[in-house]
Amino acid sequence: MSPLSLHRESSGHRAQRSHRTLTYGVNVTDAAAPDLPGRDRLAPWQRTAAGAGLLAADGSVRETIFAEMSAIAARTGAINLGQGFPDEDGPAEVLEAARRAIADGVNQYPPGMGLSVLREAIARHQARWYGLDTDPATEVLVTAGATEALAATLLAFVEPGDEVVAFEPAYDAYGALVARAGGVLRTVPLRWSAGGGHAHAWLPDLDELAAAVGDRTRIILVNTPHNPTGAVLGRDVLARIVELAERHDALIVTDEVYEHLVFDGAHVPIATLPGARERTITISSAGKTFSATGWKIGWAVAPEPLITAVLAVKQYLTYANGAPFQPAIATGLDLPDAFFTEAAAALRAKRDVLAEGLVSAGFEIALPAAGYFVVADAAPLGFADGEDLCGRLPELAGVVGVPVSAFVRPDRRAGVASLVRFAFCKRLEVLEEASTRLAGLDAANAR
Repeated sequence: MSPLSLHRESSGHRAQRSHRTLTYGVNVTDAAAPDLPGRDRLAPWQRTAAGAGLLAADGSVRETIFAEMSAIAARTGAINLGQGFPDEDGPAEVLEAARRAIADGVNQYPPGMGLSVLREAIARHQARWYGLDTDPATEVLVTAGATEALAATLLAFVEPGDEVVAFEPAYDAYGALVARAGGVLRTVPLRWSAGGGHAHAWLPDLDELAAAVGDRTRIILVNTPHNPTGAVLGRDVLARIVELAERHDALIVTDEVYEHLVFDGAHVPIATLPGARERTITISSAGKTFSATGWKIGWAVAPEPLITAVLAVKQYLTYANGAPFQPAIATGLDLPDAFFTEAAAALRAKRDVLAEGLVSAGFEIALPAAGYFVVADAAPLGFADGEDLCGRLPELAGVVGVPVSAFVRPDRRAGVASLVRFAFCKRLEVLEEASTRLAGLDAANAR
């Protein structure tokens, strides 16, 4: 890694960039909230909300779409396929390990880097699945979920005016955190291309990717397997990202929380590609793999200088978290291969149940290659506005989904206007009931 990778801001470069705008490269007064003052007069919390698209024109902050739709589900009794959390517990061995840790007194502050038992398990995991040699003492940092790892990383490396490139649709935390750091989020669209039946894929244009990355790019943020689309980025895309990062001396930050929930083939971490590891911070978590989203145990893996920088910020966020859950997740990471294979197979079966139900109901779907979610197009049913449909779904069908427009910047929402994300990380009987309910949607719309 070049010396400039940790700090490369000259005073001339900083002055040149002092005019940079807040969110997605456009001024918040133009894009998110026309009546608000300009960037320099926004409070830090307002910049954060604006980055996530939650700052209204009157200065108020809206709820996230996930909180809003989950509240609607609770109020109406609708089946909640909006927020991505399972409705079943994870493996018994992991739950028992947590109970045992509590009984054994693992209830006080763990070290800021995380308990050694978990850091060592993470290092074994990286070697076992990906052939990556990792020093658990210096190259692994335990965090309060993947979101804290992302927050600490972006706050550690992004200075005002620095650019972060990510694919869109995107997890809403990316925009919020980049904006809070004073950076500019440049997005490259993933486009839904139909090939007939379920043969749809969310694909980036590599020329658009190359155009988005430049000398002001500080970080290329890579989410694969991808939320919300379920796409798995191919080696050609990953190799191009590495090439661009090397050319422009950018860091690569990955969000790999669905790494063990790939339905065909195997997950390929970008850190395994030639030239990538020395500039890559790999982020993942236990919540999705072990159905323990409330435990909030995540981690970052990177060369020691990068981990040191992330820790310098992380220690003033949570400092440490989840003491008894850390040895439990270590137990989970050491489970036999069969657990991981069966977990992905079980989730794939759930995907297929919901996918079949959505198609039967009249939606056109993009069959996901990984993850928790399937994206469905409501346009064939006569619903051109996914946000409007999601507001009406609890009444029309007793089901809650999330509009994909919540994951894109305002000027790109037209391209995903009729798309809705549904979660299939639920019990099979819940998915079957949701499919039955959705089957009446066409008739309800006709009325």
